[in-house]
Amino acid sequence: MAEEAIKQAAAEVAAQTQAPARGPRGQGGQGRDGGRGPRGPRRDNRNQQPPEEKQFDERVVHIDRVARVVKGGRRFRFRALVVVGDRKGKVGIGLAKGADVTAAVAKATDVAKKQMVKVTLYKGTLPHEAEAKVSGARILIMPAAPGTGLIAGGVVRTVLEVAGVSNALSKSLGSNNKANIAYATIAALTSLEPAKNWVTSKHKAATATQKSAESKVEAKTAPVKKTSAAKPATKKAAPKTKKEAK
Repeated sequence: MAEEAIKQAAAEVAAQTQAPARGPRGQGGQGRDGGRGPRGPRRDNRNQQPPEEKQFDERVVHIDRVARVVKGGRRFRFRALVVVGDRKGKVGIGLAKGADVTAAVAKATDVAKKQMVKVTLYKGTLPHEAEAKVSGARILIMPAAPGTGLIAGGVVRTVLEVAGVSNALSKSLGSNNKANIAYATIAALTSLEPAKNWVTSKHKAATATQKSAESKVEAKTAPVKKTSAAKPATKKAAPKTKKEAK
């Protein structure tokens, strides 16, 4: 019995040595019994950086299809009106054409970024009311109290939002052409002046007092010129006549 047990144990040891060793998961050999091989790189986007925030707010206001009459028919293109701003007082408008909508929008965006202007704001609203007229469009914009919001429609609202205005009133008094309305709104915004540049009665009085004070200081500091003593005037003797000489 002991000899049979010894032979059986030797056979098991021989069988184990002949069988391929199955390694740990992920480091084994090849094939079905060899375990899984090393993992490849992840296919998710965990290592990618988050997308950068856009510096400007770009709004497509209007897209129109225009036609050009040529020999043999009409050639259609697209015209895009884009408003670009940083919501901190800078805004620009671009109007461009392209063979398709994407090209037209890209061209208009570039034009708007090149034509950006600085707008004067005061606590989220306008410093004073302003009116501008471009072609047939006439736009009136007025300041509003905090919490009012933007009481404007269409193109005017978009321009004010992109410029950074949060409270304002507006009224369109002329044409409905969107391009002209946009340019009229920009003209009205650029005509705004800060409070320090306003010409009022108080401002006039302050400037008058300042000028008088400056003139007094100049008079005190001006050097006094020495004047020579006035000589007594002497009468010249009249020339003698021929009769008196005789």
